[in-house]
Amino acid sequence: MLPAVVKLCCGISYPHIRNIAGLQRTAMAVIGQEITHLQQWGQIQNHGRQQTGLNHNEAKPKDIKPAPAKEDQLYVRHGQEAMRKALSILEEKEGWKFEVAESNGDAICSKVMPGGRKVFRLEAVLDASVDELYNLLFVRVEEMHQWNPSIQQIKVLKRIGLQTVVIHEVSTGTAGNVIGQRDFLSVRHSCKQRSSVYLGGAAVQLESFPPQAGLVRAENGPTCIVIQALDEDSTKSRFTWLLNMDVKGWLPKSVVNQALPRAQLDFTRHLRRRLSLS
Repeated sequence: MLPAVVKLCCGISYPHIRNIAGLQRTAMAVIGQEITHLQQWGQIQNHGRQQTGLNHNEAKPKDIKPAPAKEDQLYVRHGQEAMRKALSILEEKEGWKFEVAESNGDAICSKVMPGGRKVFRLEAVLDASVDELYNLLFVRVEEMHQWNPSIQQIKVLKRIGLQTVVIHEVSTGTAGNVIGQRDFLSVRHSCKQRSSVYLGGAAVQLESFPPQAGLVRAENGPTCIVIQALDEDSTKSRFTWLLNMDVKGWLPKSVVNQALPRAQLDFTRHLRRRLSLS
């Protein structure tokens, strides 16, 4: 059984991992459309400044949706770029090594990136639809501390449309407080395509929101979650999570690399418990 699990973790037996390039192309198409949309709004805005008036065939100002502010566009692009980079990491076939597998089928592999940091890929099947998971993990992200005891609080500092948020998160410490309490400031971006959802994110710096006193400001990203409906059962979803984290501080790499995959398994266990209450 163990060799089979190793194959699953390393992307040999999982069909959706073999087809991750297809996932990336789909996600990149959606992101490309979003970027074009932003550029078009910028062109509309510039055009409006150059005109002294509108004729009867032109759209009235009230009919034109305001373009996102320049700062907001930067957040959106930051989230899109994080998603692109994270999906590229998932697409790579070489270098993944088995870390751990649970009896329920959850499995984690790791890969050492340039610079020596390890990233971790968790694979699981969850008894929930794509929309249900999207709702819990993105739309209602501020409620996550209610079902995940490793999170003290999550606050959305800014929403840019329906797809991008700037979030501040405070942890309670992971894996028996081995890593200790951290806070994170990040952009999270989502896109939906057919029966799949992509959630990407990365750390961001804000002068107006410096590191909190008494907390270590850790950094996420580029990271992503891919949620896909099972072909044979739309009430279940494949859940792929790339965890890419710099916890900062002075902890040995060996300690961090043992704690992070355990934190992924703990998160998935808490998520299952929450889904069972739905």
